[in-house]
Amino acid sequence: MAKQKIEKTNAARLLDKAKIAYQLVPYEVDENNLAATHVAEQLGEDIETVFKTLILCGDRTGYLVCVVPGNHEVDLKAAAKVSGNKWVEMLPMKELLPTTGYIRGGCSPIGMKKRFPTYIHSTCLEHEAIYISAGVRGLQIRIAPNDLITYCSAEVADISQPMG
Repeated sequence: MAKQKIEKTNAARLLDKAKIAYQLVPYEVDENNLAATHVAEQLGEDIETVFKTLILCGDRTGYLVCVVPGNHEVDLKAAAKVSGNKWVEMLPMKELLPTTGYIRGGCSPIGMKKRFPTYIHSTCLEHEAIYISAGVRGLQIRIAPNDLITYCSAEVADISQPMG
């Protein structure tokens, strides 16, 4: 069986340009279940290695990016504190595409319309590689956490807590 050619996304092209090693990993999309847990199941990977990219808006700094494990939720107080805001809130879904250039379920911390302050949860450093969205639904980027941190000029912080 011929291997299906994977279309490179803008995020992948940016990593190529920066000479950063990564792998593109496709998965089956379920439009009714865009949760990171579903992505992890499809990849056959531990949910703790599949990170989701969330966009927040702060009262002082404006937009910021939080990259957290798939089984976590952003701790708004912690995100506000680390980003120098009094408070932050999730970006309304209708503003995601115009702000970032990405849709829900396909938002990558790499290659947004503008570079926003980026914060990655500290557990990323416990893994040899983590998964982030490649910028489209159905495709993940497997990357070394330090490479992602360096590329995004991200700050590592405890910005989330386990869900439930």
